[in-house]
Amino acid sequence: MKNAVVILSEAEMRRTLERLAYQVLERHGECTDLLIVGIQRRGVDLATRLQAILTERLQCALPIGALDINLYRDDWTSLESQPMINRTELPSDIDGRTIVLVDDVLFTGRTIRAALEGILDFGRPRCVELLVLVDRGHRELPIHADYVGKVVNTNRTERVDVLTRERDGEDVVLLRS
Repeated sequence: MKNAVVILSEAEMRRTLERLAYQVLERHGECTDLLIVGIQRRGVDLATRLQAILTERLQCALPIGALDINLYRDDWTSLESQPMINRTELPSDIDGRTIVLVDDVLFTGRTIRAALEGILDFGRPRCVELLVLVDRGHRELPIHADYVGKVVNTNRTERVDVLTRERDGEDVVLLRS
């Protein structure tokens, strides 16, 4: 972890997700029309954990989905490598539902713009709320998160890396220069 500063440890990540889940519960009560959707890849990992916490508290299973935004990106022609296409799995009917869109890091807002386009290809939700583990600023689009785990002031040359146990073998959020 050369040139890396730990922003959130494993325990802090767990507590942060629990706090975010309670914020969702406070806003939505029984969560009857709620759909949790994670943005591939680490957003899906976080969404799965969030859904588990909410399901445990509510004593009923909340639906969950996964969204791949690669084909909706506005920079795919300028990428040095080909984007890795993942799965999109959403319930057949999202019309009229409240979607909590989950991602690991909010930066320029372009990933979220792409995610909104992707969601609208599947239907018309009543509303879409955004939940992010880390908001690092530097927005290029007028997008904000409804639920934020941690705000980290960064400069544009730094990177925020969210590592998850499911993909990386450990839970940690790092700031790299």
